Amino acid sequence: MSHDWKRYTQSPRIAYFTMEIGLTQEIPSYSGGLGVLAGDTIKSGADLKLPLVAVTLCHRQGYFRQEIDVEGRQQEHPRAWAPEKLTEHLPAKTLVNIEGRDVKVQAWLYRVKSPTGGEVPVLFLDTDIPGNSDEDRRITDQLYGGDLTLRLKQEIVLGIGGARLLSALGFHIFKYHMNEGHASLLTLELLQRSRRPVEDVWDIQASLDTHSVINQCVFTTHTPVEAGHDRFPYDMALRVMGEVLPLAVLKSLAGETELNTTVLAMNLSKYVNGVAKKHGEVSKAMFPGFEIHAITNGVHPFTWTSPYFVSLFDEYLPGWANEQEMLVRVDNIPDADVWDAHCGAKAYLFQYIKEVTSVELDPDILTIGFARRFATYKRGDMIFTDIERLLELGQGKLQLVFAGKAHPKDDPGKEVIYRVNQHIKHLRGKIEAVYLPNYNMDVAYRLIPGVDIWLNNPLRPLEASGTSGMKAAFNGVPNFSVLDGWWIEGHIEGITGWAIGPPPVGTEADTKSAEKDPEDLYDKLGSVIMPLYYDDRAGWIKVMKNAIGKNAYYFNTHSMMRRYATEAYLG
Repeated sequence: MSHDWKRYTQSPRIAYFTMEIGLTQEIPSYSGGLGVLAGDTIKSGADLKLPLVAVTLCHRQGYFRQEIDVEGRQQEHPRAWAPEKLTEHLPAKTLVNIEGRDVKVQAWLYRVKSPTGGEVPVLFLDTDIPGNSDEDRRITDQLYGGDLTLRLKQEIVLGIGGARLLSALGFHIFKYHMNEGHASLLTLELLQRSRRPVEDVWDIQASLDTHSVINQCVFTTHTPVEAGHDRFPYDMALRVMGEVLPLAVLKSLAGETELNTTVLAMNLSKYVNGVAKKHGEVSKAMFPGFEIHAITNGVHPFTWTSPYFVSLFDEYLPGWANEQEMLVRVDNIPDADVWDAHCGAKAYLFQYIKEVTSVELDPDILTIGFARRFATYKRGDMIFTDIERLLELGQGKLQLVFAGKAHPKDDPGKEVIYRVNQHIKHLRGKIEAVYLPNYNMDVAYRLIPGVDIWLNNPLRPLEASGTSGMKAAFNGVPNFSVLDGWWIEGHIEGITGWAIGPPPVGTEADTKSAEKDPEDLYDKLGSVIMPLYYDDRAGWIKVMKNAIGKNAYYFNTHSMMRRYATEAYLG
């Protein structure tokens, strides 16, 4: 192979570590929002010519391909890909110790290239190497598969193996950015490197230069849900990864009762942040005593803007793709052209729906979209809470499009998918609704721009950010959402979209207000949203334009990465 990859090693870089990354549909190494955000982060890094290198796992078996069976239940199938066909094999290898064995780790290179001339190398780590045992060759195969032991093995490969492989390849890293706690074991590798001589050779803690490690590390936490923070019993950790540090030292950094990867990362990072202002507050309540900032997530503008709006923006707002502040001038675009672009995106989606489900939707009917990971707290079936009320409002006037996967082990989430599909069947002929299978980047690219309104109704305040609504904004699709995550910051009632229910109060799950949310949803649909859509087209297009000019201009990964660069990387 050519050695031109070595040019990436000629100047210091920021290493961005992430368990999953969504760059393209051909590489299915992501499960949802966290991975797609990582991909958008890298793409904006390339657009802005930031000196990044990304590190992730290969996941040869992908996440999974979703099928919805005739009963409306999710079925999972492997989604394998071949790194040999889509990436370049890099020559260096490294070793990590797992259960007392030396396990070899190699890397595949994928180059993210921007029209601006910027490039970001992405390293996909892989243990499927001759010489590793069959069990060890499978470590990096599947994203979020297997048991807790396999998860720890993957995190050893990502964190410790990734840091070692960067060194083996000759990269000079001045900042390590951990995207979630999955990568936090890299701090243990950095601590080992920091060892310095001390008078008492047995005083290992004194020999560790924690200050230098802290100065090198940035940590972003993405979840306000307890289950999203990895914890490993110490007896398991010692059995699987050995005594990387004396147990007492490890407990002082990662928690006394179990190895908490989030606590480990927070203790050894100079800059820690949540992914929206509210999420920063929730994270402080979950982890008292830590200084936690907030940098609100974004989406990559060019990736998530439909071809119809790309053409529109190129004509009226040239340069918008790299200078999103241009979008505040959206009022210069004639209403008719905005509506034509939206109708094009809607027709594109409806044609896809017909091909996949054989259902023909009516382009003149107000169409609501809901698509995300089907975890129970996201309340994917909330719009069906009162079927009679929904029929009274929406018969002949509403269409619904759903999509999303539940984790293979999330039986309650799968049950929500089943209930949604049962409702779809029962409403047929009255309110047309479809469930698009196998939600992924390609499906999202068609679905989000093609609906008229984007629905999001999680149990507040459990939505850390919620980037799908930002993708909607780039396509002039207003949000109709619970005030949580980014929407607290982007929402101006009746201007950029509409709220469901009250703002979140405090940092605990608000079940009391949640009971009233369906009623508020129906009330606003019937009294505000549907009359505006059907009776005041100019007023509707004004909200569409505001979604672009007041939301999309700011809630994007270019803005986000400029903040990381100035607040986290250069600090």
